[in-house]
Amino acid sequence: MSPVTAGVLQLLALIAALALAYRPLGDHMARVYSSERHYKPEKWIYKAIGANPSAEMRWPAYLRAVLAFSAVSVLFLYLLQRLQGVLPGSLGFVSIDPDQAFNTAASFVANTNWQSYYGEQAMGHVVQTGGLAVQNFVSAAVGMAVAVALVRGFARSRTGELGNFWADLVRGTVRILLPLSVLGAIILVACGAIQNFAGIHEVGQFMGGSQQWNGGAVASQEVIKELGTNGGGYFNANSAHPFENPTPFSNLFEIFLILVIPFSLTRTFGKMVGSVKQGYAILATMAVIWVGFVALMMWTEFAGKGPAFEVAGGAMEGKETRFGIGASAIFSVSTTLTSTGAVNSFHSSFTGFGGGIQLLGMQLGEIAPGGVGSGLYGMLIMAIIAVFIAGLMVGRTPEYLGKKIGTREIKFAACYILITPALVLGFTAAAMALDTPVNSMTNSGAHGFSEILYAYTSGANNNGSAFAGLNADTQWFNSTIGIAMLLGRFLPMVFVLALAGSLAEQKPVPETAGTLRTDKPLYTGLLVGTILIVTGLTYFPALALGPLAEGLAA
Repeated sequence: MSPVTAGVLQLLALIAALALAYRPLGDHMARVYSSERHYKPEKWIYKAIGANPSAEMRWPAYLRAVLAFSAVSVLFLYLLQRLQGVLPGSLGFVSIDPDQAFNTAASFVANTNWQSYYGEQAMGHVVQTGGLAVQNFVSAAVGMAVAVALVRGFARSRTGELGNFWADLVRGTVRILLPLSVLGAIILVACGAIQNFAGIHEVGQFMGGSQQWNGGAVASQEVIKELGTNGGGYFNANSAHPFENPTPFSNLFEIFLILVIPFSLTRTFGKMVGSVKQGYAILATMAVIWVGFVALMMWTEFAGKGPAFEVAGGAMEGKETRFGIGASAIFSVSTTLTSTGAVNSFHSSFTGFGGGIQLLGMQLGEIAPGGVGSGLYGMLIMAIIAVFIAGLMVGRTPEYLGKKIGTREIKFAACYILITPALVLGFTAAAMALDTPVNSMTNSGAHGFSEILYAYTSGANNNGSAFAGLNADTQWFNSTIGIAMLLGRFLPMVFVLALAGSLAEQKPVPETAGTLRTDKPLYTGLLVGTILIVTGLTYFPALALGPLAEGLAA
């Protein structure tokens, strides 16, 4: 079987698995967020934190709860790292430096999981399991809660109430993420992923010396890393490490975990707004972009020219030989079109155009299908922009799901889509203009510029993957990427929740003959075009200086 055929068959198997999970998981999540029942373990949690899960919140209160919980999470994770040297189970590792501790705390709370350290050489069991793994769960649950609040904004009318953040947070964690993670961890252990609390030990003799590895609760962290679209690896090699990703089957399973909740949330959206067709329209938009990007990535990585490429069957540099080009291409696209950041190959070694596809996937806003929760609310913002453009073309006040998109709503949507580009391009320009950040580049020219652009694109979009040719463990990058991660995560949430509150206060607008049908293929095409055009106009100059210039020069 040729590598191309193997890659295509894996893609088809993945699509079939996602299709089987779509309806039951989407319906389950809709029931979770619509239920008024509280399970006993959930009541214990509410009592412990002093929350009333039945109290409805307007958008300012919902936002304050999100920010307060996240601020406490950053502080807790920062202190845990700073105290690591005196904690049991630290495996002898010292406390983390202040700038790196801040960067890591911001990263995991923001669902970014950018890592400027070697996990197996820096973090002990307590920080890995009690700190990072916990944030993998709750940061994903925060994103889902904000997405559900926006969906309620569309579904409700003549009220500013969006639900209760604490109930949404706890239910998302207890009823969705935890059960799926337990099942997924068992599958990964069966595949060969490790799950223990062993200390540092020798694993063999290499070139006259020994190699040492520490054990850990890897499978349980790996599953939520993918399922919650987090991405931070227990080991520096991330999902290319055999302890995290042992076999080709586990590799395909991990890609499935990355995509299953973001895609299925479109079904949840359709059920909660009372029209599954609207969910299918959003799903179709996400799927068209994802499949298109996978096809482009496979083409550019298989079609490399030159003797080395021809002998290897494609651009094998930086690829894991267990998985090959096809599986690496699917993983790479899936991780950069979501806010995952996990890698099973060396992104810096992809072809120039391949690196451009990875960058563009993040710059779209990671909405195809995007992160857990963040992908759905990002796509709904773009859906509002699309109906606004359609309204301008026909001279009619735009409507979406029975709600008028007026001046206030479009301002919130515009602010949302401007935040991330401002962070990415502003920090990239500053880093390129100063002497110290540029010294961290291991490559010059277009590829070196791509390293800087990729780092801030990954940070501000809450992705977390890296080109890996950049030494990011410096005070400049730890501080500025940390700031970009926090602002890129929580500033957009301000406008999402403000938009949700504005929509919930409206009364429904009756559908007429002039209403744009947003559940039809025509609208899906308009939405895909809007996403690509808005992103292209924003980022094309920067892409032209980096990956496009490198690809054309190859």
